Parts: sequence; C-alpha cells; structure tokens
Amino acid sequence: MRKKSIIVRNAVLADVPAIVEVAAKAYARWPSGNLANERNYQMQITAFPEGQFVAIKDDKIVGYCSSLIVYLDDDSPWYAHGEITGFGSFSTHDPSGNSLYGADIAVDPDFQRQGISKKLYAARKALLRRHNLKQMIAGGRIPGYSEYRGKMSAKEYVAKVISGELHDKALNAHIRAGYEIRGVHFGYIDDEQSLGYSTHLVMPNLRHNANKRALAGQPIKRTLRRARICAIQYEMRKIKNWEELCEQVEYFVDTADLYDSHLVIFPELFIAQMLCTFNRNTPLPELVSQLADLHAQYVELFTNLATTRQILIVAGSAPVRQPDGTIRNVAHLFSPMGNVYTQEKLHLTPAESTYWGLCPGEGLKVFETHLGRIAILICYDIEFPELSRMLVDAGVDLIVVPFATDERKSYQRVRYCAQARAVENTIYVVLAGNVGTLPRSPAMSLNFGQAAILTPSDFAFPLNGIAAEGVINTQTVVISDIDLGALEVEREVANVRPLIDRRPDIYFIQSRIKIEKCKVS
Repeated sequence: MRKKSIIVRNAVLADVPAIVEVAAKAYARWPSGNLANERNYQMQITAFPEGQFVAIKDDKIVGYCSSLIVYLDDDSPWYAHGEITGFGSFSTHDPSGNSLYGADIAVDPDFQRQGISKKLYAARKALLRRHNLKQMIAGGRIPGYSEYRGKMSAKEYVAKVISGELHDKALNAHIRAGYEIRGVHFGYIDDEQSLGYSTHLVMPNLRHNANKRALAGQPIKRTLRRARICAIQYEMRKIKNWEELCEQVEYFVDTADLYDSHLVIFPELFIAQMLCTFNRNTPLPELVSQLADLHAQYVELFTNLATTRQILIVAGSAPVRQPDGTIRNVAHLFSPMGNVYTQEKLHLTPAESTYWGLCPGEGLKVFETHLGRIAILICYDIEFPELSRMLVDAGVDLIVVPFATDERKSYQRVRYCAQARAVENTIYVVLAGNVGTLPRSPAMSLNFGQAAILTPSDFAFPLNGIAAEGVINTQTVVISDIDLGALEVEREVANVRPLIDRRPDIYFIQSRIKIEKCKVS
C-alpha cells in the first residue's frame, strides 16, 4: 500500500484544537503559561489567514507554522517575541510591511525527521516571494546552551554550533532551513533552556524587487513603547481619621490622571500615617496589627481609584496579616480592570523585624502589563542585586521601588543601589518615598525622601542617568516619559553591555525559587 504523502495547506479555525495539541507535544518541556492558547491561534488565523499553515499526514495535523508581515527598521531590527507578535495576537500584522516574521514552527515529535518542517518552510518561502517581501526573519531558540552554562558565552556557543564543533537541535534546524545568523540577543523570550538568549535569524529574499514593494506599501518606523510614570513624594503629616488619608491619596491619583500618567507609584508603608490617630502608648507590634486591620479598606480605596481613573497603581505597601497570624509588608498593584496583585517584602531591616514585629515575605513576581514587564522591590530589597538580576533574566524592563527612609544616609543607600541596578541591568528604576514629619507617632515620625525615575547611563539616556527627580523633602509628584523599547536596542549597541558581557565561565546567579509570572488584566 502506498504511503500517504504530507500535505501542507493554510490553517483554518477548525484546525485550532489540533494545533494546540501539536504545540503541547512539541514544547512538552515548556511551562504551559509560555504556550499560545486556542484564542491566540484563532486571532492569528483571523489576522493573516494566508500566513498560517498546517501539515497533514494520514488525515492528521502533525505540524504547523505561523507568520505575519511586519516592518523592520534597519536601525533596530531585533524585537522581543511579545512585542513583534502583539503578545501572540498578531495585532501587529501590517500588510504594507517589508518582512515576513516566522513566529513559530513545530512538528509532532512522533512525526519528526520525515521532512515535515522542510515542507512548512517551503510554504513560507513561497509566501515570501508572492508578497515580494525583503526577507524572512525570526528569533531562534538555542536550547542546548543550558548544558554549557558557566562554560562559555551565548555568542561563543552559537559560533561553535555554526562551525560544527557543537550541535544544537533548534539552531542546526534553522541553519538547514537557510537562515543566516545575524546576531545573538538577550531577552527575546522567556526560555530557561536557552537561558534567555536567542539568535537573530534572517533569510533574504533573493527575488525581492525593492521598487515594486515601495509602490505596494509605505513602511513605518519602529513603534515606540512609551509610558508616562508618576512617582509620589507623600507627606506624612498629622491627620485625624481614615477619611483624611483617603483625601490625600485621591489627590495624588487625580494629579497623576490629570497629567495622563499610565502608572502611579506610592511609597512604602505610607498607610502608617494612621499611627498618629492611634493610642501612642500602645506597644508598636499591636499598632502594626491595627494597621493590618485596615487592609480591606486599603484594597477597596485603591481598587476604586484604579478602575474609575483607568490607571495602573502601585499602592506602596501595607501590613498584611497572614493565615498563621504573622504580619508581612506587602506591596499591591491595582489594575484598571479592578484586579489586585501583590509582592511581599523579602528582606527586612532589623527595626522591621525587632520593633515592628514583621516577618519576611516569600516569592518573586513579574507583572506582565500592557506597558511591559514590571517588578516591585520594596525599599531594602533593591540593595540586594541578585533579585534585580533574576528579575531582568525573567524579562523585566522596569523595577518600581516604594521606600520609607528616616534620614539622608538611609535614603542614599536606597538611591545609590537603585541607580546601580538601572546601570548594570539596562533598566528603568522608579523610587517613590515618604517625606515630612508625623508628630506624636511611635514610628515613622521622621521621613527623608526624594522620588526619582532613574535610567541606564549611556548616550540614549539623560547625562546623569536621571529622567526626573523631586525636590528633597517636599510633597510633590515626579513625572516623566520612559521609552521601554529603547532598552532592547541599548542592550545590544550601547558603549558597554553588562547583560551581554557577563562571564558565565566565572559566575552566574541561580534562583532557588521559581519566579511567578502574573499577567495583569
């Protein structure tokens, strides 16, 4: 009996369940959260049906590939996977673009080594020629690199694979398909096997007619991922009740909203302003317990503000009672949709553990927002560089630091460490702190602070590495626009490239916990 041949055709919506099944088998070692879901594939087929293909054998879908048309700026041709694919929605598909982006290709492991991927690539190449596009591009995984952690850099590993000294299943497949390796980049996709690195793959279209393509569509420049950030310098002044605190908080959120801010950050433990309304003769741990009793009101306040003003709010931090009765210092992120996300403070100062009676927190989180990937490190946590590096390896572009310091030296420890984190990781770091005095309060009676939006230090950023900063010890807001897209370019072309130039043969950071990815909605 003659063996049935492999058929490649355009995908239709009815194919989606089978595509999901192939992806789950092909990427069995990947976390389920990293895989596209049925809704993603439905959106991809709807956005560009001509660019989605399935391979069929014996009436069964055994492979697929997805692609979209984009315009690449030659000055900055590399993108993170989420940015170029609209986080899997293909909302970035542009019929007037100049490049075919290969978003994904996978073959059922039970049917590999049967020429299926070759036929899928043939379909892509035909599409490339039919649309007279300049090139086909992709970001390539290098899953074999994890075996050489600490022995060589990612660029050295790729060079050895290209020369034939080493073999990498994914990279060798891309080379066989006809891709040229134009670079090795960090932060393309969250991929533990590739240690966060990927290759920049380019397959030129030798039949490309630039003049005809120019007539068919006008290119656009790279989309900027800009965000307006508002950091609060919150005055700790005497109040009489909870309602007065709410008025002060609402004033700041309305100010941020008035200036069209996307994200507003409050300081650490600003809720301790309520201490001046309690009995000052009560032991401090009991007063902290009373602050924890206000948690439900705190959540209600900020949920209402975030939803009515349609703004992301990092509402500083507050004492939160745990199921075992202990109390932790917990930061809260409130979304415009009314959802609440938290990050606990991991490192406590001696005063927090001894006098406040707080307990250290657990877990480290990355918040995937519409602005980009954000993390929160509360005050003292920014002084531990390992945390920031782990977060950046997980894709973070912006770290916000709610802090509370009582005098200049305390503040400078936080400030200098925050600036160092911005430089060594090529990220933005935002500080928001308390100022002023709190008379007749058993704690936080003195506050020294200066909010700031800090940048890396290179030609693309301000001379002093400061996008904006407030007047010391004055109630105010600090507002500035940041370009998150610029970080990806600077990590590759800046005068110094700390992420790329690390020496894994000498050192590396290995997390003992799994960093949790939270999709903010």
